[in-house]
Amino acid sequence: METARERVYPLIANGVIILMILKHILSPSQDLELYFFFLGILISTMVCIVLAIVNFKASIHMLAISGLCMFFIALSIHYSININATIALMFLLIGVIATSRLHEKAHNYIELIIGLFIGFIPQLILINYWL
Repeated sequence: METARERVYPLIANGVIILMILKHILSPSQDLELYFFFLGILISTMVCIVLAIVNFKASIHMLAISGLCMFFIALSIHYSININATIALMFLLIGVIATSRLHEKAHNYIELIIGLFIGFIPQLILINYWL
């Protein structure tokens, strides 16, 4: 999508789907970690909607990969398991995705960094509720 305004309706649809997953599929009593992961995705999506409405195009690719990376880090801490190779791969993918978005001229540096933080910070904040 070329402009930020074109992202509003797909992001709203994504938010509705995530909300339905949280409401009807996941429950905090059964899948606590996954529930809060999807809640973080919902928060990130809502922030992206607000930014798209004010005509700022944050990188949704960076949002997704950074949120997933933070979730893997939290899972590693929570279960005391060594998934360092997976976490290293996630950081490599963050770099590859950022490079590809710059190469394709789909985003600038600021949009990539904002997308990175929009994905990372909600997951980091929600760790306090399940870790």
